[in-house]
Amino acid sequence: MYVGTLSFDLLLGDVHSLKEKRSLVRPIVAELQRKYAVSAAETGNQNLHRRAEIGLAVVSGDTGHLTDVLDRCERLVAGRPEVDLLSVRRRLHSDED
Repeated sequence: MYVGTLSFDLLLGDVHSLKEKRSLVRPIVAELQRKYAVSAAETGNQNLHRRAEIGLAVVSGDTGHLTDVLDRCERLVAGRPEVDLLSVRRRLHSDED
C-alpha cells in the first residue's frame, strides 16, 4: 500500500476578506475530492486572506496510479486562474517506511 500527499501553497488574487477566500478555496477542494477521490482540505494559513494552503492525500496499491492521480491534482490546481501556485510539496510513503 502506498500513500501520496500534496501540499499546495497558494497566493489568492483580488481577495479582501476571509469570506472571499473561502469562496475561492472551497470549490477547489470540492473539485479535487469529486474528480479524483482524494482526501483534501484547507490545511494552513486560515487567518490570512490572500494565502491558502491545501493538503491532500490518496492511497493506492500501485505507485503508477498514485503518481498519476497526484500529477492530475497538481495540474488542476496549477490551472486555476484565480490562484497563483507558489509551491507544491509532494511526499510518497509505503507501508514499509
